[in-house]
Amino acid sequence: MGTFMEEITLENSTDRENVNRGYINESQIRNLKVEAIPDTGAWTLVINEEIRQKLGLTIKSEVQSTLADGKTSNYPITEAVSIQWKNRNTELPAVVVADAKKVLLGALPLEAMDLIVDPVHQTLAGAHGDEPLYILC
Repeated sequence: MGTFMEEITLENSTDRENVNRGYINESQIRNLKVEAIPDTGAWTLVINEEIRQKLGLTIKSEVQSTLADGKTSNYPITEAVSIQWKNRNTELPAVVVADAKKVLLGALPLEAMDLIVDPVHQTLAGAHGDEPLYILC
């Protein structure tokens, strides 16, 4: 199976909250359309420092992690970022790998949006059909 890209939209979740509270206008929400590699080997969304800055995401903590090349290091974790793919969305923190060349859409956001990687057609597909299935506990 080769890699493939999917277009997703990333949005600063705090900006959205500030619109809902009347602090800023909708036009002030920072968002970006990016090409991301669906990567079930990554645990969450991985972005680079340039994207973090464009979205204005605050660093909340750090996590020690190992990259695919075997490099283990501490990486910053951002505040929540909203991820949208077609009719599905979720919110979660991102890991910042400063010089990452590609955005990775990891297992947590894929699961949260009820998506699976279709290796035959090299695309994302709904795990339970065209509409996301959200299970509330």
